[in-house]
Amino acid sequence: MNQITFHYDTVLSDVHLLLPNASNLMTRLNCVGQPVFISKFKILSDCERGDSDGAEKALKETEQNDDEDGDADRTANQETETEEGSVEASLDEDGDLDITHRPRPKPAECSGRDVVCPIILKQSNPALEEEEDLDDEDEKCLKDIIRIEHTMATTLDDVGKQVWRGAFLLADFIFYERAMFRGATVLELGAGMGLTSVVMATIAKTVYCTDVGEDLLKMCDRNVTLNRHMMEPAGGEVKVRQLDWLQHDLCTDADVEFSWTEEEVADMFSDTHFIIAADICYDDDLTDGLFRSLYRLCTGFSHTCTIFISIEKRMNFTLRHMDVSCDAYNHFRHCLSELQEHEDGRVGFTVEQVPANFTQFLLYERIEQLELWKVTATPLSSEPAQSDA
Repeated sequence: MNQITFHYDTVLSDVHLLLPNASNLMTRLNCVGQPVFISKFKILSDCERGDSDGAEKALKETEQNDDEDGDADRTANQETETEEGSVEASLDEDGDLDITHRPRPKPAECSGRDVVCPIILKQSNPALEEEEDLDDEDEKCLKDIIRIEHTMATTLDDVGKQVWRGAFLLADFIFYERAMFRGATVLELGAGMGLTSVVMATIAKTVYCTDVGEDLLKMCDRNVTLNRHMMEPAGGEVKVRQLDWLQHDLCTDADVEFSWTEEEVADMFSDTHFIIAADICYDDDLTDGLFRSLYRLCTGFSHTCTIFISIEKRMNFTLRHMDVSCDAYNHFRHCLSELQEHEDGRVGFTVEQVPANFTQFLLYERIEQLELWKVTATPLSSEPAQSDA
């Protein structure tokens, strides 16, 4: 292997595809040898949120590129504009669109240097990953920047190590409804890199940030540390814990990293009033496991619990349908309907879609395919009981 390649099963988040000039600095390799990048996501100020031009200006500030060739290209494009402000198309002799490509510098003929491609030679030292990279005191004090370490491209079973737009939509809703979540105990399912839990902890009292996979949870825990300066002023706390939707019980083995204590389990069942999940329904088996976990959790509550789930409706052409379909989204909606229709005398569920017209607090492209769903779980019996359903 002499260069980095994308395989047929490689998945890349649209967050970075649509922000090509954003700075994504590779910092290290994680414990399984994957390149880890760090991205900075800006929280819009009051002025920027009330002015769409201000939001665009803030986006440009975070995407500044020092490449002089890029600046030259923009200048050249401006010079080709007509007096009316439109760009004059250039056609070749056949009438086809003639595209002028960026001029590339020619390599020195006598440089004697070969092209170098990055290679992952070995895995990182797990001990080095425990060190906190918080030397820049000025950056720690920036209250409007969320720093997230993540991978850039993974296989489908590792997509939790990337950052997805559904997390931004849910984070916007949390900021918008901060009075609802203030001082609450919140459980996040499938937290991934922890961006939504970090945002929630700037308002809520305790956030149980859960997912599965030792290397993923280590990256998530590191992101919590990177953004602790945002949570401490509000008194919020994030506890990164393991929660596998395909397992019935929570892991309380003290020898297992990111396991629960008995006190935490009791606190979670007695005090959790909100469950959140962002863009986690992309596989039917995992979606089934998610809804089974939601049912088990809600039957253990003696109080009403509100669940917010964000999802992106992704269009794909399938050979089975020979048409564009949204299989994962359709299965998610089917599970929502089944949950609402389920009757067992223990807990009742109501489902409604939340209009995604609330204020945008973070810089990303809020497309119309992003949806937010609210599920309200109300106990019907006086005594909570765990269920094997």
